[in-house]
Amino acid sequence: MTQPQHLRHDYRHFQPITTRWHDNDLYGHVNNVVYYGFFDSAVNTYLIERGGLDIHDGQVVGFVVSSACDYFASIAFPERIEVGLRVGKLGNSSVQYELAIFKAGEDEACAAGRFVHVFVDRRSNRPVPIPEPLREALAALLVG
Repeated sequence: MTQPQHLRHDYRHFQPITTRWHDNDLYGHVNNVVYYGFFDSAVNTYLIERGGLDIHDGQVVGFVVSSACDYFASIAFPERIEVGLRVGKLGNSSVQYELAIFKAGEDEACAAGRFVHVFVDRRSNRPVPIPEPLREALAALLVG
């Protein structure tokens, strides 16, 4: 079975990340669970910087309700990587991110993943409409 290609030009935003010594596992490559941390860091950096998300005192927070990742090639410390980010679906209170891990300067992804945020009221934990500044930032990443 052939894997679909995930190419750099298919993504709307890139977040550079430097791998760390402790990201490597016993086999000498970045452990699979670390990729989820890369995804989370890329998305939240974007939401904070471009959408005005206030992670400490804002009334709205994003909860991850679904996630997955497929791996195509390994990466290892001390490689510099870039997380490609795009939005596949934008709903009233939820968003599906599509992400890919690229070695700096390479066109083909080493891994591709997706996750869904549901935005909720911080106090009640009940879904709420995505605030307009966040919606605008997310809409700029929407594909298809």
